[in-house]
Parts: sequence; C-alpha cells; structure tokens
Amino acid sequence: MELTQRNSLQQSYWLAIIKSFLIWSFTLTVCLLVVGFPLVVLMATVGALSAVILQSVLPISSVLLVAGSIIGANILFVIVGAALLTTKGIHPQEVSWLRWLHGEEAPSHSAIYASCPLTCSLTQ
Repeated sequence: MELTQRNSLQQSYWLAIIKSFLIWSFTLTVCLLVVGFPLVVLMATVGALSAVILQSVLPISSVLLVAGSIIGANILFVIVGAALLTTKGIHPQEVSWLRWLHGEEAPSHSAIYASCPLTCSLTQ
C-alpha cells in the first residue's frame, strides 16, 4: 500500500515538473516572438549579412548554416531558460505577470477623462 502511494506521489511530481517545463518553454517562446520582435529583426539582419559574407567561403551551404545556427540558438535559449526556471522551482503560478496564462482577467481600470470634474456630477 505504501509503495503504491509512493509511486503515485513520485509520478505526480514528475508530471508537475514536465508540465512546468512545457509551460515555461511555451511562455518563453511567445515572449521571444511577441515582446522580442526587435531582437528577431536584429537577428534576421545579422543573419542575412552573415549569409552574404559566408557566400564567398561556403557557396552552397552558407544560408543553411546561418539559418540553422540562428534557429538552433533560439531553441537552445528557450529550452535552457525553461530548464533553469523549472529546476530553480519557479512555478508559472507564482509569477505575477503570467495572469493571462491562468485565465485570470487583468484588473479593470476605470477611465478618468479630463472633463470628468465638470461632467461627472451631472450623470449622478
């Protein structure tokens, strides 16, 4: 009986770790594509220039080499970042800026207009 409970606890622990790693990798990928758009543009520019420069040295595979290394570096960054966050024990539920991931709505703010001191008393 105790062995079965221990196995189920160990299995749920590993499932939680895998779930945390997958959520972190998804979140870091989305952040890289959306928030890091200027970084992506910079990487594409440097990649295009590198491919043109390498064209004289490696005429056939320069574009493949540059594109593969850029994509590989991005994937490595996401995987290493997700692994570090998972091994440090930082769960996505604990991060305040990941409210969109949990389905919680952003706090609603009421709009205050410049004319409100003049007209707000009329509507009440």
